[in-house]
Amino acid sequence: MSNRLEGKVAAITGAASGFGAAAAARFIREGGRVVLGDIQVDAGEAMAAQLGDAARFCLCDVTQEDQVANLVDTAVEAFGKIDIMYNNAGIVGAAGPIHTTPAEEWKFTIDILLNGVFYGIKHAARAMIPQKSGSIINMASTAGIMGGLGPHAYAASKHGVIGITKNTAAELAHHGIRVNAIAPSGMATAMVAGLSGDPTDIDGTVARLAAASPLKGRAGVADDVANAALWLASDESGYTTGHTLTTDAGTTIGASTSAPNFEEYTPLIREAGKRGLET
Repeated sequence: MSNRLEGKVAAITGAASGFGAAAAARFIREGGRVVLGDIQVDAGEAMAAQLGDAARFCLCDVTQEDQVANLVDTAVEAFGKIDIMYNNAGIVGAAGPIHTTPAEEWKFTIDILLNGVFYGIKHAARAMIPQKSGSIINMASTAGIMGGLGPHAYAASKHGVIGITKNTAAELAHHGIRVNAIAPSGMATAMVAGLSGDPTDIDGTVARLAAASPLKGRAGVADDVANAALWLASDESGYTTGHTLTTDAGTTIGASTSAPNFEEYTPLIREAGKRGLET
């Protein structure tokens, strides 16, 4: 442990599993204290208990503004302040061709992936402006940078996340608050494993992603995203704001087109465009 977050307090949405749980564990290993927000009560409470005294659990449905506000308030009440807000919660959401996408599924996906981020930024800023410091991290995606990497509502939401990241970074810089985003590609998580029919087959998912990866056969895992979040949360990124940090093995710069395994990679991209990847 290098104590890169010593004395800092974070709130994380979607923290009971996946990227959020990995980030919570990493933040605490680096000296931070964390409030885990999630709708999965049993899993969230178990994760908080596992992480020890530096963790708290708070029920948080990111489609409900009052619950997001309460998550921020819980961090302040439990630990005296909030230094880091990680808007991580997400779903793949509405999938399928645009002409068959149900409007209600579209709205629900946008509500979680974009409105939830808005609520998180809004209420983190409310708490951070008086202290004139803070780091807000938003979960974007490579689907918010390139076309064809996720379903339509998902891609639209992630484009929106990148937009609100830039806009609020410009506003909140005057208060000493940084706002950045992370844009992963498909990672070896239970959600991505589920696209192949078995959400428990993480090892098989790692093997498939590694075989198709542009980066020397390496699969992305949750800790890769946690490491990116740690840097953005820490003072090491103190001169960085409005940035979208890709963790994608070079996918968004076209690295896949020159990779030896390009013929294996492109079918996965096409399938992602039809069904979506959890990021």
